[in-house]
Amino acid sequence: MSTDDPTDELRAIELLNRVQYGRVATSMRAMPFVAPARHIVAADRVVLRMHRGMGYHRACSGSVVAYGADNFHSGEPDLWSVQFTGTANMVRPTRDQLELFGPGPRQVDGEPFDPVYLRLTPQFVTVHVLEYAAEPSGTGSGGTNGADGGTGSGSGCASRAGSGTASAGASGSGRRHDRHAA
Repeated sequence: MSTDDPTDELRAIELLNRVQYGRVATSMRAMPFVAPARHIVAADRVVLRMHRGMGYHRACSGSVVAYGADNFHSGEPDLWSVQFTGTANMVRPTRDQLELFGPGPRQVDGEPFDPVYLRLTPQFVTVHVLEYAAEPSGTGSGGTNGADGGTGSGSGCASRAGSGTASAGASGSGRRHDRHAA
């Protein structure tokens, strides 16, 4: 992976290693799609495992894809998301990589799971961190303004996390780190 700031690159990898699944996005026949995938990080590349039966691997292989993962449903007070954008290619994983992936699901959409593997060579790495402070003292039972500009009770973290609508830059409480390869 190549970015302008190796610290952000390392942070993105560290965050990605905290979760097992994410979403790969590209287009098929000029229509965009997003599909679930299991991931590992190996030799500065993201290796994805998908179900062959969905057919999405054919659109991804040889194409530019975006792969994103987040902790939006973790219950953690601070939320983050990472995105790796680059070219994906079909690969045969090593024995060590297969061990890192662990067992796959028994079925996907009612079909026996048939794994297929893609290696993503990132050209762009993006990290978004949404930091929520504790409810300010003196607010009583009123709400707080969250990073998305909405009003909710308490920290509002759960409602924003579940909806996926949090915005990293709306009120300046989130940080956005975009790093692009030269």
